[in-house]
Amino acid sequence: MSDTAVSWRSDAPMGLRERKKRELRARLSATATRMFLERGFDAVRVAEIAEACGVSERTVFNHFPTKESLLLDRFDDTLSALRAALADPAAPPLPAVLGVLDDELAGLTTWLAAQPDPAGATATLRRFRELSTSTAELRAHQHGMVERLTDAVTGLLAGRVGADRCAPEAQIAAVALLGLWRVQAASLNRHLAANHPPQRLRDLVGADVSRAAATIEPALREFTPG
Repeated sequence: MSDTAVSWRSDAPMGLRERKKRELRARLSATATRMFLERGFDAVRVAEIAEACGVSERTVFNHFPTKESLLLDRFDDTLSALRAALADPAAPPLPAVLGVLDDELAGLTTWLAAQPDPAGATATLRRFRELSTSTAELRAHQHGMVERLTDAVTGLLAGRVGADRCAPEAQIAAVALLGLWRVQAASLNRHLAANHPPQRLRDLVGADVSRAAATIEPALREFTPG
């Protein structure tokens, strides 16, 4: 999700080439998101998105490997953030992962607060979620990305304690950690429906995630050496 359609990334300093690349990527995703929301995922061809942005279809696929990733484009960001958060084996994994979740939530609520039409922006977010959960191709894409994230986090947790990545303890711990994203998404969907102001939305969703985290905290202790 990108640009004014639905984007809440923060931009780190970068060179001109990288900035132009990111700007094009954001424009492609924003255009695709708008077209998908207006007409439905299946009704829009990648060639139409390319034409609307004045680029070739090949250029679109240079930035997004699949049609689904034009809409669901945050998994790589989440994976990079998780790898960075879990890089220090001495840092407890649960607070580190909660920091990633909170950054994502803060980005979303900051974006909402900056919109001239908060009610319209909230409606867009709800339509986005409805589209991503009701379309078979998008659900399958999300499932594949969650498996990829789970495999990566399993390896990171196992490495912290010198265990094999096939260790069942590491596998279930990774599933539990990534389940917090499901909790956050469900909480967002529920509280968005009540049209809470952004800061109140952040507080309510954050509280739900904290409650879920408290239930899995004992199982994560063993993945902090010492």
